[in-house]
Amino acid sequence: MAILEEPIKQVLTIKNYIGGEWVESKSEKILDVVNPATQKLLAKVPVSTREEIDEAVKVAREAFPMWRNTTPVARARYLFRLKELMEERFEELSRIQTMEHGKTIDESRGETRRGIEMVEVATGIPSLMQGQLLEDIAVGIDEFAYRQPIGVFGIIGPFNFPFMVPLWFAPFAVACGNCIVVKPSSEDPISQTKIAELSEEAGIPPGVWNVVNGGRDVVTGMLEHPGINGICFVGSTPTGRDVIYKKCGETGKRVIAQCGAKNFLLVMPDAVLDGTIPACMTSFFGNTGQRCLSGANLVIVGEGLKEHEFNAFYDKIVNAFVKAASEIRVGYGLDERVQMGPLRDKEKKQRLVGVIQKGVDEGAKLVLDGRNIKLIEKWPHDAFLNPAVFTEVAPDMYIGREELFGPIANIMRAKTLDEALEIIHNNPYGNSTAIFTQNGKWARKFIHDVKVGNVGINIGIVAPMAFFPFAGMKQSFYGVLHGQKESIDFFTDRKVVIQRWF
Repeated sequence: MAILEEPIKQVLTIKNYIGGEWVESKSEKILDVVNPATQKLLAKVPVSTREEIDEAVKVAREAFPMWRNTTPVARARYLFRLKELMEERFEELSRIQTMEHGKTIDESRGETRRGIEMVEVATGIPSLMQGQLLEDIAVGIDEFAYRQPIGVFGIIGPFNFPFMVPLWFAPFAVACGNCIVVKPSSEDPISQTKIAELSEEAGIPPGVWNVVNGGRDVVTGMLEHPGINGICFVGSTPTGRDVIYKKCGETGKRVIAQCGAKNFLLVMPDAVLDGTIPACMTSFFGNTGQRCLSGANLVIVGEGLKEHEFNAFYDKIVNAFVKAASEIRVGYGLDERVQMGPLRDKEKKQRLVGVIQKGVDEGAKLVLDGRNIKLIEKWPHDAFLNPAVFTEVAPDMYIGREELFGPIANIMRAKTLDEALEIIHNNPYGNSTAIFTQNGKWARKFIHDVKVGNVGINIGIVAPMAFFPFAGMKQSFYGVLHGQKESIDFFTDRKVVIQRWF
C-alpha cells in the first residue's frame, strides 16, 4: 500500500470564528466529518444556533465602520499576507481537502491554486474599485461616481469545493471594505476553518472575517437577518431558486445564486480524438462528477455525414470513451496514482446506485457499470463508485434530463449541430457546455447560438479564471451579477456626486 501523508492526525473539534475569537457552539447537535475513502472520523462539527449567527452579524456590523474606513491599499496588504500564508501551507491545505472531501490530491492542488488566485486578483482592489469622473458636464459643474462598500455579506459554501468556492466571494467582499460571515458545508468544514485561521494570522481585524458552522437554521438566520445586505450561494437549483433567491427578494438583499447544471459536450466529426477523449475523462469523471462544470451528456454529432458514416463515427467515439473510462484508476485521493476518488459520503453513493438502476429501467443501455467496484488499493467500499457509462440515452429520460452529480456519463446522438443545440436548449439548465471541433464555422455558430453561460471550444472543463465572471444562464443562475471579478460591482454601491462651486 502506498505511504500516504495525512496532515489531520487526530479528531478535530470545529469551532465558530466570531469577532476574532474561536468560540465553541452552544448547540447540542454535533455532526461527524468522516474521510470518505477510509471512513475514519476526522472532526466533530456543530450545527450552530440562530443566536450564534445573530452574534456573528452583530460583531460584523460593529467592525464595518472601522474596516470601511481602512484605505483600499491597506486592505489589499492584508490580502497579500493571506496569499503568502496560503502559498506557504499549499500542500497541507490541499491534503486536507482530499481527506475531508475525497477528491484526488492533484484535484485538490488545483482547487487550492484557484482559491489563491481569487485572493491574488482581489489584492488589486485599489484599481478595481476606482470610480468615474467627468468634469464640465455643464459649465462649471463636474460629476463623479464612487464605489462604496455596503455592509455585511453572507457566504454559503457547497460541499464539492470546500476550499475554493467561498473564495469566489470572500476576498472580493473584504477587499471592497465589507465584512463577511461564511457558512461552510457541514460535510467538509475543515478547509474554511483553516482559511479563517490564516486570515487571523494575516492580521485581518476581528469581526471582518467570521465563520459560523451549521445547517438550515444558520442559512435561514442569514436570509432573514436585517443586518445582512447580501447573500452569495453555490448549490442546487431547488435551494438556490426556491429558498435563497426567493427569500432575498422578500427581504431586499442582493443575491448571487450559482445553481445546478446539466452540461452537454458535443463531439463533431472532425474532432481530434487524442485531445477530445482525455478532456472528456477529466470533465465527466474529475472530482468524481461532483462539479457544476462536469460533463453530463456527450452528444455525438453527425453533421455532414451519411448514415453509415455517422454510425461508424458514433461507434468509434463510444468505444474510445468507454475504454478510457474503464481504465480510470479509483482509490484514496492521497495516493498519487489515483485518478478518481470516492463520492463525498455513502449516502451519495447509494443515491447514485439507485440512479444507475433508474437509467437501466428507463431503457438506456449500461455499457460500463460503475457499481462494479475496482480500487487500486483495499479501502472500504462505502463511498466508492467506478465510472458508469450509458448509451441510447434520450434527453427526456431522468438520467438525461436531471443533474446527477456523480461519475455517470450519458451518450446521445444528434444528426446535425442544429439538432444538438435544440437538445441543449430544451434542458432547463445553462451552466456549461463545450464543442470539440477544428471547424471555425461550427465553433462560431455554437458560441453565437448556444444559450449557456460558460462555453468551451475543445475544453472539457469550462472554468473561468478569477479575473472573469463565473457565468451561468437559465436555471443554473439566479441574480444579476456573477462571482469572481464581477463581485466588485456586487459588493459595492455607486454614489454619484454632482458639484459646482460658486
